[in-house]
Amino acid sequence: MKALKRIAVGAVALLAVAGPAAAQVKDYRDIKTPAMRSFSPVQPKRIQLANGMVIFLQEDHELPIIKGSAIIRGGSRDIPSSKAGLTEILSQSWRTGGTETKTGDQLDELLESRAARLETGADDDSSTVSLDVLKNDFEFVFPIFLEVLRNPAFRQEKIDLAKNQLNSGISRRNDEPAGILGREAVKLGYGATSSYIRQPEYSSVASVTREDLLAFHKRFVHPNNIIVGMVGDFDSVAMEKRLRGAFAKWQKGPQAPAAPTDITAAKPGVYFIPKDDVTQASISFVHSGFTRNSPDYAAVQVMNEILGGGFSGRLMNSLRSKMGLTYGVGGSVGSSWDHPGLFRATTSTKSGTTMQTIEALRNEINLLRTSPFTPEELDLAKNGILNAFVFTMDSKEKVLNQRIQLEFYGYPADFNTRYPALVEKVTADDISKVAQKYVHPDQIAMLVVGNAKDFDKPLSTLGTVTTIDITIPELGAEKKSSAPVSAAPAASSAQAIALATKVRDYVGGKAKIDAVQSMRTVATMTMKT
Repeated sequence: MKALKRIAVGAVALLAVAGPAAAQVKDYRDIKTPAMRSFSPVQPKRIQLANGMVIFLQEDHELPIIKGSAIIRGGSRDIPSSKAGLTEILSQSWRTGGTETKTGDQLDELLESRAARLETGADDDSSTVSLDVLKNDFEFVFPIFLEVLRNPAFRQEKIDLAKNQLNSGISRRNDEPAGILGREAVKLGYGATSSYIRQPEYSSVASVTREDLLAFHKRFVHPNNIIVGMVGDFDSVAMEKRLRGAFAKWQKGPQAPAAPTDITAAKPGVYFIPKDDVTQASISFVHSGFTRNSPDYAAVQVMNEILGGGFSGRLMNSLRSKMGLTYGVGGSVGSSWDHPGLFRATTSTKSGTTMQTIEALRNEINLLRTSPFTPEELDLAKNGILNAFVFTMDSKEKVLNQRIQLEFYGYPADFNTRYPALVEKVTADDISKVAQKYVHPDQIAMLVVGNAKDFDKPLSTLGTVTTIDITIPELGAEKKSSAPVSAAPAASSAQAIALATKVRDYVGGKAKIDAVQSMRTVATMTMKT
């Protein structure tokens, strides 16, 4: 009752603020919302040193914290396929491997004594060294940050540990159908040998040496390839002086290469990955997309919202709400910053409705090109995008990160701030044009992961089916690494059976196990932030 009273009081208060006119509205569609307020977030200060390094400074005095990062051009797409996994090993052993003067364990102790964080990472096009420290400890931690950035040691024992963890991930990569679907669909979109598809294998992981990591660092970590960003409780004048002192004398090095262009999409058609231990089919449609700097970007984003914008999107309304075929479905024409993204439509359904779901998904994609976009769809999509936009830059740290991203890919500084006005101008005719331009049902590579014997109809009714082999290649004896590789478990072995028998006998035997009707598990989890 108290909760109901609070709701009633809140409603009365809302009506009082809104006025008598709002209280008389009988249909939610008659409520008139005011125009969205314009806002101009404070932009960071940009500094460019003579050696090519770009620095952004963003003051934020809300908390006594300073966060910083060095974004380095160079990632997994810049290494040969024979070394796939190098950047994953580098991202971990760069930090844990310590520096020329301190081991990773010594760094742990120093940083933990000041409640500071210093992390390294790598992506397909970049590598990162970042720090998070209390304001008063900045001068203690910043020299460590510089040493990790410029003089990593990549100690062998940490490289071995990173390799073992990566090999463990390889051994489990075919466990989950969603993971298989996502990975293999991207391969269809870009091509299995593309630089944008660097899949580590036991052999490529084994081939990575400490010298490879040092060579990667030597190739890419130069001031002309780095953007440094600082946000937090500092004075910009003093911080600029500190960073100039740290970086200005660093000499230029080789320039990082441009984005690779080796993209060869798979032929349109039906592709299948058998997985007999599942009761659902996972489905993905894929073909090439476009780059974000296209003048059509805003119109495509509105179209994407109409197609796959949560519960208001056409896909969810049709496949879930009306037909009950799936719990979740989404689709969009993807865009990347410096290379084409991918069009993807993805869902899952019970095995017995696989073909029905494929036909429904295909129908909605076709309708995107043939069914008129209604004023209601247009307004709902544009409002959804515009109302969410403010949350992309509602903190100074987010504004800084966006500005760094635009700098990294060579986009205009006002690219994001111009976006809302471009969305507001999008018309239904604009969306129809981009649907014709970027959605191509005849170019789709359709991938299905599942148990074919349980499908409502054979996939072959759709045409020729190409089966994809996702078997994990074993490491040859001649390519064994100094780091031990966990062998793939056998389907059945005498050792495994013996161990299972010991466990059974320890808990009281088969009869005791068969008598169990329910089980309760208690666990404790500690999260570090």
